[in-house]
Amino acid sequence: MRPQKHSLTLRGHRTSVSLEEPFWRAFLDIAAAEGKTINGLAAEIDEARGTGSGLATAMRLYVLDYYRRAAPAAD
Repeated sequence: MRPQKHSLTLRGHRTSVSLEEPFWRAFLDIAAAEGKTINGLAAEIDEARGTGSGLATAMRLYVLDYYRRAAPAAD
């Protein structure tokens, strides 16, 4: 599965991220569940990521962490 480009606006600037469809859908679901816009959530992730990774990578890690926190703890 190849990543697809998705357009975002972060702090008034247009940008795009390349994400695989399951990650993009999960990102949209998380934004809706949190009552945030996709641009707002992406801006939060962008601000928190620092300079260590690209935005698409930070978004994937955010999605992974979100669902890990929601999963029942393993015994």
